[in-house]
Amino acid sequence: MQKDELHSLGAAGTQYPHTYSPQLLETFANPHPGHDYRVHFCCPEFTCLCPVTGQPDFATILVDYIPDLKMVESKSLKLYLFSFRSHGGFHEDCVNIILNDLVELMAPRYIEVEGLFTARGGISIHPYCNYGQSGTIYERIAREQLFQSKIRRT
Repeated sequence: MQKDELHSLGAAGTQYPHTYSPQLLETFANPHPGHDYRVHFCCPEFTCLCPVTGQPDFATILVDYIPDLKMVESKSLKLYLFSFRSHGGFHEDCVNIILNDLVELMAPRYIEVEGLFTARGGISIHPYCNYGQSGTIYERIAREQLFQSKIRRT
């Protein structure tokens, strides 16, 4: 997608979605496809709804990826993540949905998504998932990272 095809970036009167909306995600061409580098996003205002009680759950969502040919545009990512506010999903499900949508969108070399959910009922949940392109070194890295990932303590 070219800069003039990005709809969210710079739009006056931003409309915030009320339902889960993966179609909000937009990409642009990676300006450095010959280099491996990481892109880190931190969304400290993520919310979703418990699918059983309907109560809100709050989290910080961390997304790290190594782009291949396409990259996700940050404002579209923000709007997409905010679209979960009325979505009923368990923490683990939300993190995996985010990963799957981003893999489908941009086919990154490597990506990981982690949810640092605020404690509710005396327990906090921090689901983590990742993906590496099949048949590449990134597939092996993803497997290793999954089993060697840091344990966060709060």
